[in-house]
Formats: sequence, structure tokens, C-alpha cells
Amino acid sequence: MVSPHAEGVATLQSMTRTALITGITGQDGSYLAELLLDKGYRVVGMTRRSSTDTRERLTHLGDRIEIVQGDLLDQASLVAALRVAQPAEVYNLAAQSFVPTSWNQPVLTGEFTALGVTRMLESIRQVDPAIRFYQASSSEMFGNITESPQNEGTRFRPRSPYGVAKVYGHFVTVNYRESYGMYAVSGICFNHESPRRGLEFVTRKITDGAARISLGLRQQLQLGNLEAHRDWGFAGDFVRAMWLMLQQDEPQDYVIATGEMHTVREVCEVAFSHLGLDYSDHVVIDESLIRPAEIDRLLGNPGKAKRQLGWEPEVSFEELIRMMVDADVERLRVNPEPVPTAVLPLPHNLSRTG
Repeated sequence: MVSPHAEGVATLQSMTRTALITGITGQDGSYLAELLLDKGYRVVGMTRRSSTDTRERLTHLGDRIEIVQGDLLDQASLVAALRVAQPAEVYNLAAQSFVPTSWNQPVLTGEFTALGVTRMLESIRQVDPAIRFYQASSSEMFGNITESPQNEGTRFRPRSPYGVAKVYGHFVTVNYRESYGMYAVSGICFNHESPRRGLEFVTRKITDGAARISLGLRQQLQLGNLEAHRDWGFAGDFVRAMWLMLQQDEPQDYVIATGEMHTVREVCEVAFSHLGLDYSDHVVIDESLIRPAEIDRLLGNPGKAKRQLGWEPEVSFEELIRMMVDADVERLRVNPEPVPTAVLPLPHNLSRTG
């Protein structure tokens, strides 16, 4: 096993490595791209052909990233992308990750989030089975939990089509590892946020709403279940764990979490108080925002990752929420755009995938 604290040596070894990132335009993809570029990687992002530009999270990286086209629904395009990029590592972060949408589009969610993993693994097996593969698994797989905190051995009981699809992706990754000897691992990531989080996710919905209220751009914020408990961390910390997982001698799966649990109500308290506001004066409960099958409590045990990877989260819960609030205030001061559709009353998302 690689020494948990040998990141510097691994960085030198990785100077000529190429990494292919699916979902590079998302929150996690952008932070991972930054990390790998800093470590000397050639970074290639895989995106679907689209008539709209979705690369705003990558603009600050300029031309340091190469882009290839590929689609998790089309295995031939994945084979082509792998042959063009010739990566040593593949990070599969792409998925249909908005939990409420998974109820409205369960088949499409399965195609992307479940079968898409199989297509990528099979493509790697055909092109170069020596490629190391990271699969973004999710704490949503635990669902109706049987123990707390949850670790790598906790039983999966998913409560949404998204969670079910993630379980499939997780186990097919294990299957390819055990059946073909491939270096294929899954990071079971608990909720992780940042200023780059999409506005449809509850943490960002709250920080954006608090910022708008503080600037006089709106009066109220509609939310659902304030008592849902989650283990929230910073996305920039989590991508370090993703990279470390592919640097070990033996492929293993890991829970990536902070080991601390907070409620949606606490997110509101930190966000609004940071702006000198009382959330109870502005937050309105809307029953229509509560999921059909809610998960009340998720708390991860990152002990294995801490011991074997030498990984530790660096940004606290309070620091994370304040960071997000400050970024939203700065953004809205420059461009006080109308409330986007993503933060109008719709079932908000508590899932972690970026």
C-alpha cells in the first residue's frame, strides 16, 4: 500500500499521467480537474454533445483541459473517447444526480446512473484493462439505514430510483474488479457542497436564498423537511480522497464523509446568522417539497479512509456554509438576476453527486 502521507512522491510520479473525467462540468469534476492539473496530470474531460454551453465551472481553467465527446448512453462513443484520451485513470462522476428527477424519470436515471457505469467499465476492459477506474457511489445507497454511522459494510436499502441506480453502479464496479482483476473502486461519498453546487440542491438553495433576502431581492424561502440529518462536507476535500483511492496498491472501496451530522435547520441557522438575519423570519415550510420517501438520517464513518488513505476533511461545516453564502452575496451584488427556476418551489435535493 502507498504510504498515506506520500502524496508528494505520487505527485512526481503522476506528472505524465492522463486522467479522463466524466461529468467534468459538474461541481466535483471542476474541483477534481483543478487538483489533477496541480499534480501535473494531462486532464481530459468527457462531455455530451449539447447545443448549450455548460462549462461555466471550468472557464477559470482556460485551455488547460482537453475535451472529448462521449455519452454514457452510447458505448461506442465511450470506446472512442478512451482511445483518443489514452488515460491511466478514469473518474466516472457523470450521472443523473437530482433525486426528485429520478422519481419523474426513473428509466432515464437507470440508463445513465446504472447502465452507464457498465458501459464505461466494459469499454475500459476492451480498450485497456490496466486503466484505473473510480466510480462515484453515494450515501443515498444506504437509504433506510440499519446502523449508524454507516461504513463500507453497512447494508444498502435505497429509497429512490437514484439510490437504486447507484447501488447497481456500485456492485457492477465490484463485479468487474473481482471478475476481471481490474483496478476499479467506488467512493461512497456523503453529501459534499461548495459555491459551485447547483441551485437545485438544498444547501445552495438556502445560501442563495439567504443572500437574496439580505440584499432585498426576495422576502421568503420555501423549504421542506428541516429535520433531515446529513453529513455535509466540502467538495474540494472529497476530490482529494477520490485521487488517493486510485494511488493505492490494492483497489478497495471507501466511505468518504466528515463523521459529523447536521440538519437542514442548522444550515439555515448558519447561513442566515452569517448575514445578521434570523432564518425563522424568512423560511416557510412547503409540504410539497418533501420527498415521496424521505431519508431522515445519514452519517458516514470515514475511519477506513483516514487510516489507509491518510485523508482528513479540512473545511468545517460552518466554514463551508459561510463560504457558500459569501460567494452567493458577491455573485448577486454583481449580477442580481431573478430567482432562477431551480430555486423556485420544487422538491429540493439532498443527494451528494455533483
